[in-house]
Amino acid sequence: MDISFKTESVRFNLRVAAVNHQQERLLVIREENAPYAYLPGGRVHMGEDAEAAILREIKEEMGEQAKIVRPLWLSQNFFREEVSEEDFHELCLYFLVDVPNIRKSDFTVVEKGRENHFFWLDFDQLQEERVYPQFIKKEIKQLPRELTLRIARD
Repeated sequence: MDISFKTESVRFNLRVAAVNHQQERLLVIREENAPYAYLPGGRVHMGEDAEAAILREIKEEMGEQAKIVRPLWLSQNFFREEVSEEDFHELCLYFLVDVPNIRKSDFTVVEKGRENHFFWLDFDQLQEERVYPQFIKKEIKQLPRELTLRIARD
């Protein structure tokens, strides 16, 4: 069971996300009907630790084994999701990961009946794209050495 619940006005999520970059390119995902991209990952299950969750998500989404390099950010994200029109309060732990056999070209994965399009963006392209969280656009070029707290109101 995902750690996610809805109140009268907002949905809460506990999420993990993978920062996977190679040669000045960042792997992002876009759902089939979404006008924006975001970092791959997913919700943490009840009783599951965040590290196990990100490794599970990478295996489910990309069919690959991964190694966690280190945690980067713990962010409180406040946003309105455009497709569902829900307001969210999300805690997300972002991990720098190494996925040795990851595809170097774009690919699509169907998960729970939805098409998820994975693609690589050059660091310079990030400024032109709608990518969330927005702080990634600036901070991808100089990742923190230790876990950093963030608040994102996107």
